[in-house]
Amino acid sequence: MPRSGLGFGIRGGRSSCRHCRTFTERPGSSSPGCRCQAGPRIIAVGGFLERALALAGGAQGRAYPKPTVGAVVVGPDGTIAGEGATEPGQAGRHAERVALAAAGDKAEGGTLYVTLEPCAHHGSTPPCTDAVLEAGIARVVVGQSDPNPNVPGGGRELLRAAGIAVGDAEAEVAFRCRQQLEAWRTWVTKGRPFVTYKVAVTLDGRVAVPGSRWVSGEESRRLVHELRAASDAVAVGMGTVRWDNPRLDAREVPTPRGQPRRIAFGRGPLPEGSELELRSEPLEDELGALGSDGIQSLLLEGGPTLAAAFLERGLVDKLLVFVAPKLSGEGQGLFAGLSASVALTHLEATHVGEDVLLSAYAHEP
Repeated sequence: MPRSGLGFGIRGGRSSCRHCRTFTERPGSSSPGCRCQAGPRIIAVGGFLERALALAGGAQGRAYPKPTVGAVVVGPDGTIAGEGATEPGQAGRHAERVALAAAGDKAEGGTLYVTLEPCAHHGSTPPCTDAVLEAGIARVVVGQSDPNPNVPGGGRELLRAAGIAVGDAEAEVAFRCRQQLEAWRTWVTKGRPFVTYKVAVTLDGRVAVPGSRWVSGEESRRLVHELRAASDAVAVGMGTVRWDNPRLDAREVPTPRGQPRRIAFGRGPLPEGSELELRSEPLEDELGALGSDGIQSLLLEGGPTLAAAFLERGLVDKLLVFVAPKLSGEGQGLFAGLSASVALTHLEATHVGEDVLLSAYAHEP
C-alpha cells in the first residue's frame, strides 16, 4: 500500500541555477537565461508533490480511460497559487491546465509540481506544455515520465528547450507516482490490463480452513469488495466456479463506475444462471483482448492452479496476500502448482483488522 507522511527531495534539472537545480537548498544567483526570481528562502518541496499525489488520489477513476493526474502551482513566494486534478470526460482539462487556471497571474516565475510529465501533443485537449509556457512557469517538477509509446514528443524536452528548468522526483516519491498510475502504465505499454492476484491464506499458507467458509476476517473481506469496485474486471478460474460459483460483484461499497466485468478463465460450461463471462483462449490472448476492450485493471481471485498459470507466464504484476491468524494443517498450499520461483519487490505489510495484508510486485510499475 502507498505510504504517506514522508518528505521527499528533488533531483534537479540541467540549469546551473542553484535554486532550479536543488529545490530544497537556499537559492543562489540565477543562471543566464533562467527566469528564477526567488529570494533567499528555503522551499520544502516534498509537501507539494505529496499534495499533487493526494489530489490525483481523490479523483482516481473519474477521468477513465485517461490517467488521473494531480498538479500544484507554487508561486515565487513559496505558497500554493493553484491546484487541480484531471477533469472527467474526453474533453476534460488535464491537471496542469486546471492548476494553472486557478493560479492565474500568480503562476509567473513559479513552480509546477505534477505527478505525470506534461503532454506535448494535441489529443482531446491542447498540449499542456503550451499552457505551462503561456503561464510563465520557471520550473517544473515531474513525478514520472510519460510511458505512452503512442504519444509523439516529450514534454520535458520541449520545456527545457524553452528555458524552463525541469526536475525529477526522488526515487521513493517517483515510485509512488508510478504506483498511482500502475494500471494505466501497464495498459499503454503492454496492451493488457494490470493484473493483481488477491488471495487469503492461513498462517501456515493454506487457502482453506476446515469447517469455515472464510479464511480472512470481516475487515479484509470488505477491503476485497473495495478492490473489486476499483477494478475494471474481476476474474477466477473454472475450478473456483465449479467449487464455489462466486458472484464476483462489489457489494456494500460505493461503485461510482458500476460493477466490474466478471470473468471466468478456463473451459466451460458455466453453471446455469451464472453472470460471469467465459474466456477459454490462451491467457495472453485473452488479456490482450481485454486490453483492447479498454480494461486497464484486472483483479484475479482464483485458486492456486490459476495463480500458478498466470505467474509462470509472467502475467501477474502485483500480489495481495491476506494472512489470517489461523492454522489449517490441511488442504492445498498457496502456490502448490508453481514450478519455478518468482522474484518480488517492494514487499509491504499492513494490518487489516486481525489479518495482515502483504503486498509485493512481480513487475514494478
